[in-house]
Amino acid sequence: MRKFGLIGYPLGHSFSGTYFRDKFRQEQIADCVYSNYEIDSVLGLRDVLKDPELEGLNVTIPYKESVIPFLQKKDPVVSAIGACNCIRITEGILTGYNTDVIGFEKSLIEKLTDKDRYALILGTGGSSKAVAWVLQKKGIQFLFVSRKAAGTPDVSGKPTGIPGLVMYSDLNREMMQKYTLIINTTPLGMFPETGTSADIPYAFAGPDHYFFDLVYNPARTLFLEKGARAGARIKNGADMLAVQAEASWEIWNSQS
Repeated sequence: MRKFGLIGYPLGHSFSGTYFRDKFRQEQIADCVYSNYEIDSVLGLRDVLKDPELEGLNVTIPYKESVIPFLQKKDPVVSAIGACNCIRITEGILTGYNTDVIGFEKSLIEKLTDKDRYALILGTGGSSKAVAWVLQKKGIQFLFVSRKAAGTPDVSGKPTGIPGLVMYSDLNREMMQKYTLIINTTPLGMFPETGTSADIPYAFAGPDHYFFDLVYNPARTLFLEKGARAGARIKNGADMLAVQAEASWEIWNSQS
């Protein structure tokens, strides 16, 4: 039996298992299973990897960065951005990939316009790095937005040191008018904490804005709801999930 799965914590919000189980059923793939591995520490990955039939893993919050030391090989994107959300396991060798960049780029362009030249990336975790990589590729200037100032130690005790970092309290009317593309990469608003949203000045948003939320459960987060009320274009992460899931499947089954 070929085994695949998802590591993260918590995983109650995730549709990945349902997606792949539906895929296996619809395509009559009988020799594969997909499981959720909810681990409260990245060190729990060691136990997950003890299964000799395991061939691939998806990686979600909060382990997209901390999983990297477990990898023996990394594709160029993972090396460049320092975040991994897909692992291929071949003869005990773990190779890291980032399919978030594929999913985000293909999903973003549906409602992107030529006016969206400046972006705010809400959050500084692993997903934000994939978003930044895509925006840089497209020539869209961006700022990271965080609750902490640059140089403030993160949970590991290291200073953030992220270039182009501003705090939520720095956002004002002028910045909101300039940075019309706003991308939420945080788990705020994700099920079951659906009553939360990023603390940005929504009163300054309007029809020129594009609110993109990487969260897909619920389909319309409070962040997207506030954007819609302002007349902004909105999009959730459901399409991104589907694209990156299929990209993971291709990686796991590639002969190269």
